[in-house]
Parts: sequence; structure tokens; C-alpha cells
Amino acid sequence: MADRISAERRESFGKGAARKLRAAGRIPAVIYGHGSEPVHISLPAHETGLIIRKANAVLDLDIAGASQLALVKDVQKDPVRQIIEHVDLLLVRSGETVQVEVPVHLEGESAPGTSPNFDVQTLLLDVEATHIPERVLVSIEGLTEGTHITAGDITLPEGAKLASEPDLLIVGIVGDAAEEPAESEAADTVGAGAAS
Repeated sequence: MADRISAERRESFGKGAARKLRAAGRIPAVIYGHGSEPVHISLPAHETGLIIRKANAVLDLDIAGASQLALVKDVQKDPVRQIIEHVDLLLVRSGETVQVEVPVHLEGESAPGTSPNFDVQTLLLDVEATHIPERVLVSIEGLTEGTHITAGDITLPEGAKLASEPDLLIVGIVGDAAEEPAESEAADTVGAGAAS
């Protein structure tokens, strides 16, 4: 579902204008897509910050009384202060399919003496813009060493289609490395040093 948020059109641009906006508790943003001209807006900083914590947030923007759906496509943050500096939004329509990266979450524990080697942490999916799943769950409960789960093996949320390659390795179960060989190597090194 889309989160309702009020937006204001902005007429002034550049770093100085952006700084003034942020000082007033707003974030500069731009909406583009569907061949239309980019629309420059500002969003309330606190409210926007809470919404965009989740991946692939869809906003229901209220711009001067008109409703507009937009997918959060890119968030630029200050690397030091972690303040949101700018948001890029992609225009979407209800019922429209979009391609998004959805986080993969592992559930359960693999067999004793093994651990998961988590290769790919997102899946590229084709989904309806207003029904983007927050995550894709993959159970590794009781899986034994040598088991591989590929993108094609994963049960996707209803309405989602895989856009990643089906043979893309998501997780492999590996045996826990024995610690003893590492200790004996260390002992050999110490012994060699003493001998010379």
C-alpha cells in the first residue's frame, strides 16, 4: 500500500535553495516517468524519513489537492550526517508493473555443523507498483551441507514474477570449517621460528 504524504511544488533550485528547504524541515525531490516533464517538489523531512526506511516505498503524493503515486527510486544522503539530501521518485499508476530489487531474508537454521553462505541478498522482481513485497522469505531449516537454493527455487509472493536469472545462486549451505588445522599451522610457524 502507498503511504499518503503531502508535497509542495518548488520553483527555486540549486544548493542554496536546497539548504533552505532542509533547514525548514523539508526535502527536495523530483518526480519523473511516463514521458512527462520532471516535477520538482519538496516533502516533509521527518515523515518521509520514516516511510523510506522500508525498501521500495510507494508514496501517494498530495500535490495541491491532486493525488499522484510515486515509487522511491533513489535516496541521496549526506555520508557523514546521514541527512536525506534528495529523493528521486518514479511516477507509477495503480495496476502498473514495476521492476524492483526486493530484500531476501533467511528463516530457520541449517543442519548442525553447517552454515549458510548468503550470496545474493536481493531478488529482481516484476510486481504491481502498489503491491511490492517488503521481503522474500527463504527457509534454510535443516538444510544439509552442499544444498544450493537458486532464484528459481524460491516461492515468490503472490503476483510477483522473477526478473533475476533463475539459476542465480542465492544461498549455499557449507560445512563449518574445523578450527584445528589453523591452530596446528600456527604451532608449526612458531616452531620454525624457534629452530632458526
